[in-house]
Amino acid sequence: MESAIRVQGIQKSFKDLHVLRGVDFDVKAGSIFALLGSNGAGKTTLVRILSTLLKADAGAATVNGLDVAERSGEVRASISLTGQFAAVDGVLTGRENLVLIARLRHLSNPGAIADELLARFSLTDAGSRAAATYSGGMRRRLDIAMSLIGDPPIIFLDEPTTGLDPQARIEVWQTIKQLADGGTTVLLTTQYLDEAEQLADRIAILHKGTIIQNGTLAELKQLLPAAEVEYVQKQPSLEDVFLALVGDTGEADSATTAGDASDRTADTAPAGKEPR
Repeated sequence: MESAIRVQGIQKSFKDLHVLRGVDFDVKAGSIFALLGSNGAGKTTLVRILSTLLKADAGAATVNGLDVAERSGEVRASISLTGQFAAVDGVLTGRENLVLIARLRHLSNPGAIADELLARFSLTDAGSRAAATYSGGMRRRLDIAMSLIGDPPIIFLDEPTTGLDPQARIEVWQTIKQLADGGTTVLLTTQYLDEAEQLADRIAILHKGTIIQNGTLAELKQLLPAAEVEYVQKQPSLEDVFLALVGDTGEADSATTAGDASDRTADTAPAGKEPR
């Protein structure tokens, strides 16, 4: 199966702060790829490069077969990006939010598109309510539904469950699985080990700006020997693998933290809504 996303030697620095130090990986079409790392590892910086919001200092990347630096307009037309916080208008109803995006994309019959997405994401009963009244999980599902208007083949989800309660996280996980089942390629960034374990077909661990391991969950677990407890073999968890690879789990590298912090500030600015 061909690669939907290909990253080769991507580097990025902010003045003297080295955020990405040569990142390489491929994402197969129709799969869920988790980019796992601590705060400040460089995840958001990489997503912003792949979604054409930021230029890399070195290296190359293609998304949907398109070079992100040379064909940025075409890349934006084939992707959707959902940031760490739901970018919905709380004054508008759920349905009105969807209709607005469909109109901005110059699609015909925006009302029918909105109704179909409300049904798909189990939001029909809430569609006539202001989005400000939605729970965290409902707002995030609406946000992802808005991202799918126009049927982009690739979607970037940058820490989509940040700040959500356990039930809301499960709702979002179900939504992400449905996307992949429908053929959408999902690149997911997360710092939650259980999230990567539950969702991803492949997991890449990003640490201090580089990919230190990349594989399936089963392949990553094989990196550590099974522990025996009272003659019962215990398989290592993804958490065991992650902590063994990255070592100290204290404060993140100051350089990468500063780089990603600047990205998160940009993500949450009122006028900085990501392209859909």
